[in-house]
Amino acid sequence: MEFVFSSRVIEWRGPSPYYFVPVPDEESADIREVAAMATYGWGVIPVKALIGEVAFQTSLFPKDSGYLLPLKVAVRKPNGLSAGDDVTVNMTVRLQP
Repeated sequence: MEFVFSSRVIEWRGPSPYYFVPVPDEESADIREVAAMATYGWGVIPVKALIGEVAFQTSLFPKDSGYLLPLKVAVRKPNGLSAGDDVTVNMTVRLQP
């Protein structure tokens, strides 16, 4: 499953700050339909993503009825991203064999 969407970077403050891009409702609904074939446990969904020129692999975190795409420093820094910035994401859900 491939998606292209735009969303706003959010910050979650825990012991240290974490940054995420919320997956929009429509895409989250599509992901929920295949979640059982994609998750490797705990409801996380493995994905490949591209933001700007930075390609990376991570896992979506389930949150409420949607998903959050985590953004590591290695993704944020080259793209100059911080909380409140709008970003376009190209993302592929990696289905498990």
